[in-house]
Amino acid sequence: MEIFNKMKSGEIYNSADDELLTIQARANQMVFDYNHTPLYEKEKRQSLIKEIFASVGENVTIETPFNANWGLNTSLGKNFYSNFNMTLVDDADIIIGDYVKFGPNCVLTTASHPIEPSLRRQAYQFNRPIVIADNVWLGSNVVVFGGVSIGENSVIGAGSIVTKDVPANVVAYGNPCKVIRTVNDDEFYDEV
Repeated sequence: MEIFNKMKSGEIYNSADDELLTIQARANQMVFDYNHTPLYEKEKRQSLIKEIFASVGENVTIETPFNANWGLNTSLGKNFYSNFNMTLVDDADIIIGDYVKFGPNCVLTTASHPIEPSLRRQAYQFNRPIVIADNVWLGSNVVVFGGVSIGENSVIGAGSIVTKDVPANVVAYGNPCKVIRTVNDDEFYDEV
């Protein structure tokens, strides 16, 4: 498991390692099984979610389809909801807090590849974790890159590309994502 630990360390490593590919194939099979389990088989779906992820809080809903490189490097807090087409490239840890909501087509990607073409040809990469605090909402089509933390209660607007940390209690959006304003306590409804 030395290569698995290196994968999560932030160091450059060869992602085509046979041991990694074997572990990943098992993980991918569980994601496939979840995506193909009928909605009325709720107990089986919940059981698969608990097998796929490192940890799962209560009342977690993941609409299908979704994709994950591993699943076992992602922790989901309680009352997490993801709409359709969530993609988790969780070669490093992804930590998602309680009461987090994802719109459709959100992508969290911890993986990156070297600029040097010869290293990319050899399947080298490096990974950085992602942390999403409690009560965060990601709008549709948000992409979050490795090394990013998003603070509690923040809202990331649809279509945003998040490349840097976002503090707590803000509305942020754009490409690249930027803080636009703070979240007001008396807000009831606003479009982002």
